[in-house]
Amino acid sequence: MIGPRSFAHDGVFWRRMAALGAQKFPRWWLRYTPPFFGVAAAVVLPQARRAVRRNLERIRGPQPLWRDVVDTSSTFASYAGCLAESLSKGSKNDAPVDVVVHGAENVRAAVSKNRGVLLLTMHTGGWDVAGPLFAAHSKLDVMLVMEGERDEAARAVSDRVRESQGVRVMHVGGDPLAALPLVRHLTERKGAAALQLDRVPASGRAVHVELLGRPAKLPEGPFRLAQLTGAPLLPVFCARRGFRRYLLEALPPQELVRRATPAQLQKVAQSVADEMTTFLREHPTQWFQFDRD
Repeated sequence: MIGPRSFAHDGVFWRRMAALGAQKFPRWWLRYTPPFFGVAAAVVLPQARRAVRRNLERIRGPQPLWRDVVDTSSTFASYAGCLAESLSKGSKNDAPVDVVVHGAENVRAAVSKNRGVLLLTMHTGGWDVAGPLFAAHSKLDVMLVMEGERDEAARAVSDRVRESQGVRVMHVGGDPLAALPLVRHLTERKGAAALQLDRVPASGRAVHVELLGRPAKLPEGPFRLAQLTGAPLLPVFCARRGFRRYLLEALPPQELVRRATPAQLQKVAQSVADEMTTFLREHPTQWFQFDRD
């Protein structure tokens, strides 16, 4: 059913329009128009624009106004390109992506433990490239774990595309029993689960860290899952480098023993936060945080 919520910036109407353009329009449309729509979104969404500018300042420090405008526009344009390329999967406009992988040996090290893998990602350029690529190279069953979107119909548009690439999607909320299928996925199927670290669900617990030189929070769930299941934590961060061109960086895997102390858990979380900081400072216009500081 179409209602007022459907026409919000993250509503089903605009998601379907984006999918229509990515899947049905000529290929040149897919390549050249997303930056225009991204910059237009920056103009008409002042709250999101301010959030991006604040995050850019956190990453690279204060800059002249012209630099803020350029980097903010670049962030929105990159997001629009990622969304269009993702939604084009399985359509006449689909094509292979060029992915440069740094740290392939870290992926192999995590998979070789045969205890499942917890992929730690962020909302950066091409973050949903990591799941299908990992599935193809590791031969593991990958489940993408996400906080539910406000518009379920909009979420379904993107989920259908992700699942067509062999990645199952699990949306988490406030039900503590919802994690049980994920535990079985890791322990029984020895699968992989991709979880995003840069947003703490409203109903979730957090671990306190320093990120980009400031106090911050990471969701506690991924670290507790590693402690419970024995699955290694594998940070995998992505950046968009151009049309259908991506960088995927896999960092050394880390582990938490079942009897890990709070101090040990916090130490691992801070180590991951330090890696997030390094990646974001190398790719400042790739962090897609539009709603929150």
